[in-house]
Amino acid sequence: MSAEAGPATNVGPDEHLRRVRLPADRRTPAAARAVVRSVLAEANLDELLNEALLLTTELSTNAVEHARTELDIEVTADQAGLTVTVSDFAAGPVDELTVGVRNVATDISEVAERGRGLLLVDHFASRWGTTYLPTGKGVWFRLDRPGGDGTGSDRAGPAPSAPPVAGDSDGAGLTAVPSASEMSALTQTTPDPNADDPLPDFAAGLLTRVAEMVGAAGGVVRLDRGDGQGLQVLARYGRQPRAGNDLLRVPLAVHRPYAGELELDAAPTAYAQPLAVLTAERLSLHLENDRLRRADVRRQAWLTFLAEASELLAQSLDVELTMALIPQLVVPRLGQWCAVHTTDEWGRLRLAAASHADESMLPQLHAILREAGPDSIQARLREASRHGTRTPLGAPMEGFAVPLIARGQRLGTLAVGRHQRHRQDPDEIAVLEDVARRAALAIENARIHAERRRVAQTLQQSLLPPVLPVVEGIGFAAEYVPTGGDADVGGDFYDVVPLPDGRWLVVIGDVSGKGVQAAAVTGLVRDVIRVLAGDGKPLPEVLGRLNETLVERGAGRYCTLALAAVGPGEGGRLDVGLHLAGHDRPVLLRSGGGPAAFVGTGGTALGLLDTIASPTSQIALGPGDCLVFYTDGVTERRRGRELFGTSRLRDAAAPLAGYSADVVAARLRSTAINFSVEAPRDDIAILVLRNDAV
Repeated sequence: MSAEAGPATNVGPDEHLRRVRLPADRRTPAAARAVVRSVLAEANLDELLNEALLLTTELSTNAVEHARTELDIEVTADQAGLTVTVSDFAAGPVDELTVGVRNVATDISEVAERGRGLLLVDHFASRWGTTYLPTGKGVWFRLDRPGGDGTGSDRAGPAPSAPPVAGDSDGAGLTAVPSASEMSALTQTTPDPNADDPLPDFAAGLLTRVAEMVGAAGGVVRLDRGDGQGLQVLARYGRQPRAGNDLLRVPLAVHRPYAGELELDAAPTAYAQPLAVLTAERLSLHLENDRLRRADVRRQAWLTFLAEASELLAQSLDVELTMALIPQLVVPRLGQWCAVHTTDEWGRLRLAAASHADESMLPQLHAILREAGPDSIQARLREASRHGTRTPLGAPMEGFAVPLIARGQRLGTLAVGRHQRHRQDPDEIAVLEDVARRAALAIENARIHAERRRVAQTLQQSLLPPVLPVVEGIGFAAEYVPTGGDADVGGDFYDVVPLPDGRWLVVIGDVSGKGVQAAAVTGLVRDVIRVLAGDGKPLPEVLGRLNETLVERGAGRYCTLALAAVGPGEGGRLDVGLHLAGHDRPVLLRSGGGPAAFVGTGGTALGLLDTIASPTSQIALGPGDCLVFYTDGVTERRRGRELFGTSRLRDAAAPLAGYSADVVAARLRSTAINFSVEAPRDDIAILVLRNDAV
């Protein structure tokens, strides 16, 4: 085989000539092959089909990839052979590609890196060369019919040299130079797209083909995916390659964390080396696809994990439960062990929660985390918390610590141990840092909620009497259930206030809305009633003055109220003067039997109008009789679309006639709560007044 300056252009009477101009796109090689195939069929040169199609594909593909211009394909066939010329319209020489090919005997590695297409041309063509025109450049090759004299065309040139062999110089174990069909089979081997893991079979197929082509006694493909398992055998052929001078080793061109190599038990001859490199590159391309696919799947899995972790952390507003949940999310997926430390008001770290993949190691982990000293884990944790940076942890519990920071506040540290067999990779470290940020925010939110709950509970308790008074002959009992949102303050309240004339004032009310503003109005109502009632003002005047106050200072909120002045009457009775300001009528239970009944006359709610109506109802309670006051949280308790309602309240209270005030209040509370499985949407307040005279 040889390279020449250019083909002749004369066409004889027995020649078949075809010229075609093709665009520079991915369909051009297929069109060029179709042209060559048709000319070969016309000239009855079917024996040259494989080589001609292979070389045409190489030249047209190279021209499309590098020139990126239109291509001229000229095909000439005669009785002796075939000539194909591929020309482009790009400026610049092709010398740097052809130099390596002409020096194939002296520097085969350069060809392997820079001119594999022309290496195939040089290998299979009888002659080949380059053409230079004012509009561009081209490469041509000549294939002579086997057994011919090579003179059937006026493109005269030297006869093709005898095909070289790969093997020992003494002739032992000689292997013929690969044929065009073998090269085509090698380049067209692809993974099975329907297989779950096509790489092992694909690597085995490539390895088998290249080993047979170069006459290798054995071969192996090793791959390290960076998962801590080291180099693993991906494919094997024949015997295990033996170390020595005749071992051909080619590294796989893959990106981290992947690494690997191809080994063949064959000498690095002129053709074995580039074929091995070509095989390694084809395998590397598909390994890169596998790496990217796995990385994408892994990242999607991490995103799903972070989303699930965020959801779990957000569901808990309890500080201790949130901190206990964090190690359960980390171990064992992201490390062998995990510990959460929080800082107290003095800046000292306190172990809040810890977990280990091996539960038997928990006592040892706790002991190591408690150890003090300049080189202890405690010291490293303090450093991570103080500087706000990731800090490595040394033996015996190797790992690293990540600070827990939320809204600029340093809350503590998240310490994580390494995996059992390897350290965390960059993706896992990034996920852990993300988990730490989300965990810190969840802890801070839980702390804020806990503080709001404490404030709400304290404020709610300040609006209710700590205990009800104990009065001879009069029984008082109350039940209070706050709304399901335990961080909000409700507007329901009750009170029992002594009057200057020796009577007692029973109060129950409901301020519209919830939260701090409703609590402020509730406190205002409660204090105004206590002051005015303590001064001996009549109840109608108390209600009028309170209405004026709410109109001026209630911030648009209104209040329903029930006031009952209770004092001893004749014959052991209790005389009750009842005033209702927009509040529900209480239920009267007679100890002597009879149905429960609603009593009282409705009036105007406070804070809505400048003037109100507050009629008085006089009720006499005999021994054992009682009045049940309540707020709308009882009657408006929901079960789907159904309300508890006043009728159900009256029916539930009727069987309780004659019972003590405590029993009546507790039973009614239980009945209202059990009406629905949902948490109360509104505060529930029940106040029972009973005549306990014997």
